Amino acid sequence: MSPLQRCLHPALLAASLLLAGCSSLIGGPRETPTIYAPEPAPRVEPSWPAADWSLAVAHPGEAQMDDGPRIVVSPVPGELQVYRAALWARTPAEMVQDAVLRTLEDSGKLPLVTRQGSGVSTDYRLLLEVRAFRAEYAGNAVPAAVVEVNAQLLHLRDQSVAGSRNFRHSQPAAGVEVAQVADAFAQALSALGHDVAGWSLQTGQAHTGQPHPSTPAR
Repeated sequence: MSPLQRCLHPALLAASLLLAGCSSLIGGPRETPTIYAPEPAPRVEPSWPAADWSLAVAHPGEAQMDDGPRIVVSPVPGELQVYRAALWARTPAEMVQDAVLRTLEDSGKLPLVTRQGSGVSTDYRLLLEVRAFRAEYAGNAVPAAVVEVNAQLLHLRDQSVAGSRNFRHSQPAAGVEVAQVADAFAQALSALGHDVAGWSLQTGQAHTGQPHPSTPAR
């Protein structure tokens, strides 16, 4: 070994040890995340009332912990974590809005239903707030997909609240794998879309039959 090689060898060894130490600090190589995109099937009821008013579905507000692409899980009550290397394709707010909007569209009960911000004037606006969107074990062997949403139906002409209600669905997963949890969220979103859409149609229809400050009493 030449004098130069003898000088370089300790330096290279020290550098490799330093890199190994840094790797353990940053957790090693990152995993490529799996993206999950639940596709809830719209569920409609023929008995829902047919309406002659229009509706805009607002983009929901969200709870701080549940508002991002990470998939939140509660292993025990009061503790929140996220699944490793797993992300939602869309935010919980977007999934909730789409579930409700698609159900209303498929029902065929409204002459016009759209997203708020589309530039179209409507008679009512549906305000949604996502209060929970997480997997919860709650002492069970498998988690349940929990989706909780508060809904308010606002009459835009006189800014009156036609109705307000809280909706919560808990759908047990078939197992503990993230893919099974994502499937449970698809079912929970389908049930949520059904209940919010039906309530919105019934509440709006009842409200239109009442006298309002800006319109003559019927």
